[in-house]
This record gives sequence, structure tokens and C-alpha cells, in this order.
Amino acid sequence: MLAPLKTLEQILARLAETIDSLPLTRSEGFVSLVLELPQALTIAPEIPGPQFQFTHNHRGEVRAGYGIAGEWTAQGEARLQTLRTGAKRMSAHWEHLDPDETGFSGFAMLGFASSPVTDAPSEPDTLPNALLWLPELALSSRAGQAAVILSTALPIAREEVFARWKTRLEQVIPRLNQPALDPLTPARLDQGPTEPDPARWQDLVLSALEQIEQAHLEKVVVCRRLRLEGHRRFDLTRLNAALAYLFPSCQVVTIRRHATSFVAATPERLFTQQRDRIEVDAIAGTVCRAASADRDAELTSALRTCHKNLHEHMVVVDAVTDALGHCSRHVEPPDGPRVMQLNNAQHLWSLVRADLDPGMDVFQLAELLHPTPATNGHPCESARAWLRRCEPIRRGWYTGAAGIIEPDLTGELWVLLRCAEIHENTADLYAGAGIVAGSDPDSEWQETEHKLAAMSTALQFA
Repeated sequence: MLAPLKTLEQILARLAETIDSLPLTRSEGFVSLVLELPQALTIAPEIPGPQFQFTHNHRGEVRAGYGIAGEWTAQGEARLQTLRTGAKRMSAHWEHLDPDETGFSGFAMLGFASSPVTDAPSEPDTLPNALLWLPELALSSRAGQAAVILSTALPIAREEVFARWKTRLEQVIPRLNQPALDPLTPARLDQGPTEPDPARWQDLVLSALEQIEQAHLEKVVVCRRLRLEGHRRFDLTRLNAALAYLFPSCQVVTIRRHATSFVAATPERLFTQQRDRIEVDAIAGTVCRAASADRDAELTSALRTCHKNLHEHMVVVDAVTDALGHCSRHVEPPDGPRVMQLNNAQHLWSLVRADLDPGMDVFQLAELLHPTPATNGHPCESARAWLRRCEPIRRGWYTGAAGIIEPDLTGELWVLLRCAEIHENTADLYAGAGIVAGSDPDSEWQETEHKLAAMSTALQFA
């Protein structure tokens, strides 16, 4: 195993050898240079400046990006169509050089808020409503291999891009695969305000149940926000490591553009697209875990047979199947429900697979599949309108989606759940519960408590 500084020397030497092969004087577009790293990654380092990271422990995958080679932002009902236009231009004029024959390529991040519109102006430190982001330096690791990908907009002078890439490499490469940080003593977190409070939550759920009883809604998902204050600045490297350890089957997402970071540990893919195949997670219906194995098994059995949870789950499955029917040659029968068990909760989970119509891409699929009844409700527009009227908080990117976009505009998006917005030693946590006929306000509040525990537990070690 090469020492970090030796790895940096080799990467810089390889950059000097290959940079003259790049079409840096071309009048438009982007170019990416892919260079092999000597070992796979388990986590990407945190450095100053804009960055994102997607880590999945069980799959052994890490994708991270630093700096900005290209970006597109949008808001409003046409936000994904607007970003798709930018992505198509990027893809049409994006050249790759892979001199080490790694098989890796450059990638962009796509992310967007839960709603395409907001009644309040965005704060300077928050993420834009929708964002397509091509990083200047990217890390990609899977199947025991890894690469660093350097990207730039064209045209650009050789000396300028070499200096810029050299600075990025010097920031990132020495920090790769540092020894695991010693665990910190779990810190006490002070609980701040929660919105809505328990009394307002009771009223909100009862109001939703009234809409369901009157057949205006079949399901609606209500959420709450909890503020936690730490006694030290939260360390994102430690937080990501804690989340990856506690929730190895979840996608751990970290996005930072300014001083505030958005972090999620989500079990739910919006979809994975590979060429003309798509796979979607349908997750709805939740119970907690128990310390006793016998009690835990009882809860699992009850989840499998609970009419309320099965109904909530099938609303999501039917909505996903219907959406895929509008863009697919063939939709397979749902595989499930099975039970997805996490450290703090267990969910009913079905897989829905389909063969897509030719030419479908992530932007079109996101338009069809987001928001799902698991995060918004059903019927979709009625639930969205009710939430805009009645939900007392702004969700931001909570229940939005984010993921990785490949050069051919396929890729994978994850629903942003079990989230926190983090600034210094303050964290705003989000969680929600699906309300259907038979829901009980106290039980749904307790469900959000279990979901909030995912992030609050990890934050104690950050």
C-alpha cells in the first residue's frame, strides 16, 4: 500500500504525462481525465469548499465530488426539464480520457428539493431548489477499485487547469484512507424546539384523517423538524463514518455548498436506471425494532399482517407501477413485500422492475416517480396541495432526491430521508409518517421518534 504522499507524487506525475492529450483548446464542452488510485476507498475526506459524497457500506461504493467544473440550477414546475436541457448539452460535448484503462468515467450529481416551488425566498446558505453539479475533482470506488476524475470546462489554458487540478489533488489525495478516527465519547445533545409540537401534531393528523374519511385523500405524509444543539462542532467525517457503520444498507449522502451541510442516511432509492432497465424501491409501512429477539420477531410478524401497514404499502406499490406503465415496454409484478430491517426501524419493502421505452433518462424518470406516496401522499396533487396549506414547516431537500448521473444521463437517485441540516454545532433533523385510514396520532408521533433516532444517535459520535 502506497503512503498518501507517495500516491500524490504518482498521481501528479501521471497528470503531467497525460494532460497534453486533452483537447483543452476546444471551443466548448467539458473534458475529464481519469487516473487510477492504488486502492479502494471506504469514505471520502472532508475538505473546505463545495463537496458531495454518496457512500453505501454494503455495496462497497463511494462517489464524491469537490469543487465545481460546471453547474446548472433551476426552480419551478419545469425545473427538471430545465436541468435536462443543460445535462444534454453537457453530455453531447463531454470527452473522457482514461489512460490507465480503469473503466471509470466522470459523473455529475443531481439533487432537488421536495417541492418545485416555495412560498419563501431561499436563504443564502441553503441549497438551490434543483441542482446539476459536475465536480472539478471526483472520487469513484467500487468492486475493490478506485479512480480520481479531474474535469474542466473548455476552452482553458494548460497552465491554468494544471495548477487548478494540482491544488485539488494536494487537498484530497493525502487525506485518502486515513486511519479510522478514534471513537469520541458520546456527547450529550440538547433538544431544542420541535415543529409541529405534540399538540399541533395531534391536530394535523386528525385533520388529515378527516380528509381521508371524506375521500379527498387516500394517504398523506406529514413531517416534523427537531433541532438539536451539540456541545462541539459536528465533524462530518465522523458523522459519515458513524452513519455508514450504524446503517450499512443505507445510502449516506452529504452535500455542502456553503457553510451548511445536508446529510441523510436513506434506505430508499427513488430508482436505479441501467440502460433500459429500471428498479424502484417501494417502501411504506413501519414498525420499530426491539432489544429482545423474541419481541423483535413479534413486531416483524405483526408488520407483515397489519392491515393498516399493508394498505399504506400497496398505495405506494400501485403508484410506482402506474408511473412506470407510462414509460415502459413491460413492468414486472412487484417483488414483495418483504421486510427491510434497519437498526432503528423495519419497513415493508417491494422491488418494482421494468423495461423502459427507448430514450428514457433520469430527468424524465424523476419527473414521473417523484414525489412518491411514501413521502407525499395519494392522490399526488391533492396531497401536495393539502401539505402546502397545512404543513407548518418548509421541508427544503427533505423528501427530495439526490444521486449520481452518468455521461449517458442514466443513473441512480435516492429519496432524501432520515435527514439533517447541519451548521457548526446545530442540527435540524427531519422525519415523517404516512397517514392513512386507521392511523393514530400518538403512534405516528412515535414512528417519527424512531426515525429521528437514526440521525440523533450518529450525531452523538460526531
